[in-house]
Amino acid sequence: MPNKPRNTPFRPASPDSRRSRVRKPVADELDTVEATPEKRPERGERRVASGPDKRGRHAEVAVKPERLHKLLAQSGVGSRREMEELIAAGRVTVNGDTAQIGQSATPADRIKVNGRLVNLKFFSRPPRMIIYHKPEGEIVSRDDPDHRPSVFNSLPRLSGSRWVAVGRLDFNTSGLLLFTTSGELANHLMHPRNNLVREYAVRVLGDLSAEAQQQLLQGVELDDGPAQFSTLQDAGGDGANHWYRVSLFEGRNREVRRMFEAVGVTVSRLMRVRYGPFVLPPNLRRGQVLELDEREVQKLMGELGMDVPPVARRVTPRRGK
Repeated sequence: MPNKPRNTPFRPASPDSRRSRVRKPVADELDTVEATPEKRPERGERRVASGPDKRGRHAEVAVKPERLHKLLAQSGVGSRREMEELIAAGRVTVNGDTAQIGQSATPADRIKVNGRLVNLKFFSRPPRMIIYHKPEGEIVSRDDPDHRPSVFNSLPRLSGSRWVAVGRLDFNTSGLLLFTTSGELANHLMHPRNNLVREYAVRVLGDLSAEAQQQLLQGVELDDGPAQFSTLQDAGGDGANHWYRVSLFEGRNREVRRMFEAVGVTVSRLMRVRYGPFVLPPNLRRGQVLELDEREVQKLMGELGMDVPPVARRVTPRRGK
């Protein structure tokens, strides 16, 4: 049976798409990714054998040593900053020795974080990335003392790797949530310097006066500092079913709800509909996922100023005459 084309944010998913269905619980282990092939290794590089091809032969690829904190981040352990903090705290070892800030590593090294072995990823292709339509009543965490349902239980199963959430949504907030297998990519998407917009659909109880709207656009004072919407548009509705579309360029805890509360209005429903260049597909149902194409991930990484792994090319064998 021929493979169906992948669904992307720029090609909405069909209702019958296999990639849009809810998958089984995700595994938390870390896996190894093939190294980037090059013609010949330079000094200090190590040749690593890849898996056998159809003829049973093994191809060799060259892998350059890379900074340890970067490798840990792109392997999904955490962000670069978090990895630097772990290394500085002495919680990372390389071949049994405590790692140092700025240290490099190769596929031959045995890396442990908090005593647990990590198989580093030397990317030869872009990391995976998905859009998830989060329903209300799920927590964006693997560890919850109250044992509430987790978004990670609805994501596609990975073979040894793990999904890293790009930001969070509150337990009672629904909508667009991004996940990737690269902690480095997740960090770039969340970093304030990239100025990625977050847009929400908000249903409120009560009237939001013109004065209150202007106040939300000019800025209100919250417990953790001032906050303001970049845009605020009336989306229609009457009484207890009045909707607004708002956007802002940060993602503090319960920020949208707290801003409306600051002007005396209660939010009864909140849904994120956009994050940066990604818009929630209208036919992606709650609890479903949509995976991005490798070339779209490659383009995104380039726009964020990241090193872009090449997309694997399919080679069609020539037929003899």
